[in-house]
Amino acid sequence: MRIGLYPGTFDPITLGHVDIITRATALVDRLVIGVAINRDKGPLFTLEERVAMIEGECHKLARQTGCEIVVHPFENLLIDCAHDVGAQTIIRGLRAVADFEYEYQMVGMNRMLDSSIETVFLMAEARYQAIASRLVKEIARLKGDVSNFVPPVVNAKLIEKFA
Repeated sequence: MRIGLYPGTFDPITLGHVDIITRATALVDRLVIGVAINRDKGPLFTLEERVAMIEGECHKLARQTGCEIVVHPFENLLIDCAHDVGAQTIIRGLRAVADFEYEYQMVGMNRMLDSSIETVFLMAEARYQAIASRLVKEIARLKGDVSNFVPPVVNAKLIEKFA
């Protein structure tokens, strides 16, 4: 079974994330969405809220694609999380050249930790490439419309958070 791990904080999940998840389902039999527990980042949404939003989006996607999609919170090294879930592949989304430099360094370090786990980079659809969770939260906080950037359920949760 081909198992891929798509890690991130997903605070919140965006249409760019959903696009990468959709593309990744064509590459693996089981896709594990690794939700990073990163206390240093001070997420807007709790771990439970992030997991629920991801599961809600991925439930229908799994039915459509036939790929098993599992949501897995983690707080350890990414490479250790990959071992924990049996992933042979780490899937990373790229938006811009700025992302590549950071991702390139991470791949190098992960390869030194375990050279048997490959990293695959996927580009989001052009219309989603500028979307960043950080910017979505800022727009929502200032009462802007983020409905073109996030799934409807996430939009409602953002409106509720900043009410």
